[in-house]
Amino acid sequence: MTKILVDLGKCQGYANCVVAAPDIFDLGDTGRVELLEATVADDRLDDVREAIRSCPAAALTLEEPAS
Repeated sequence: MTKILVDLGKCQGYANCVVAAPDIFDLGDTGRVELLEATVADDRLDDVREAIRSCPAAALTLEEPAS
């Protein structure tokens, strides 16, 4: 499974990730992203990649398993 990495120092709380994948991302009490799932199943990767691309602060990345 692929792991989602968050740089909270970069997160500005735009919530684009929440819109793209609300079952994976949420905004916490601090206004910054919180992961509801730290790893992503293959069938959800397209939504998560869209969430990462849509982050204007570039606070999200994927750590994909070595192939």
